[in-house]
Amino acid sequence: MTTCAHFICILADVLDSAATSPAPNPDDLLVLLAVSRTGRFTSAAESLGLNHTTVSRRIAALEKTLAGRVLSRTVGGWELTELGRRAVLAAEEVESAIVALGNTGEDSRQLSGVVRMSATDGFSAYIATPAITALRRQHPNLSVEILTVTRRAMQHRSGLDIEVVVGAPQVHRAEAVKLGEYVLGMYASRDYLTQFGTPADAAELMEHPLVYFVDSMLQVDDLDAPRRLVPTMRDSISSTNVFVHVEATRAGSGIGFLPCFMADRHADLVRLLPDEFAEQLPYWMVLRSESLRQPAVAAVADALRDRTAASEAALLGLSRR
Repeated sequence: MTTCAHFICILADVLDSAATSPAPNPDDLLVLLAVSRTGRFTSAAESLGLNHTTVSRRIAALEKTLAGRVLSRTVGGWELTELGRRAVLAAEEVESAIVALGNTGEDSRQLSGVVRMSATDGFSAYIATPAITALRRQHPNLSVEILTVTRRAMQHRSGLDIEVVVGAPQVHRAEAVKLGEYVLGMYASRDYLTQFGTPADAAELMEHPLVYFVDSMLQVDDLDAPRRLVPTMRDSISSTNVFVHVEATRAGSGIGFLPCFMADRHADLVRLLPDEFAEQLPYWMVLRSESLRQPAVAAVADALRDRTAASEAALLGLSRR
């Protein structure tokens, strides 16, 4: 089926549920598409070179034509309604047709646009960054925005195309893919062990201070292992950023419960009692269905999956063995 024929079929499906007969303005559909990708009128306006009022007016015009709501307000921004999702399918065909007209030869195979994702600090630095850098060498017009955060998968992921989270997500209207697993272990600096001694067992280890997340601000249940494994360890330096955990441990602030793929990069850190302390946790990738239909988002998702698989030994703490 040709692009135009496909577009007509999708548009007919959208109009089938509308009370009015006029076809939607393609410009209005493209505005809806931008809002669906960013979750916010202001961000969509910026990406389109319009102002917030124009975006709002375009959406209102589209809803009048389709005789129904295409967007609903959520805590995180705007989400598509069922009618909106069908309209976005038509909008994507409009966009594809425009891109196809403007691209010829080698340009037609180039990815472009902005992909927005969130991931934990360590994953962002050591998995996502090299994966995306390699992808951009092939597609220099591609841009990726990375928000570093450690939290559960959001139920309303307005403005994000990809989330990488720790632990199996409970989500709706999204695709969830397990990327791989990583291991956390107990580490101390060589200077710290020289000064305070090397723990011979778990009982001795629990006499030392712990470097880890701020307990009251931890949002991921799977990361609460130290409270279960070493409940009597007193907190030393706590932080919401895992890079602070690594550097505090290297500075001798205590014993850090660290991702092996981050700690093993530093020769001054020693892993302690690896047979007793090896917490294995999964990384999951969550994608909005409408985002996954974008070639740029699909390419970034594939790059993250491939890089995670290639980094398996380091993620599991086997790179030093």
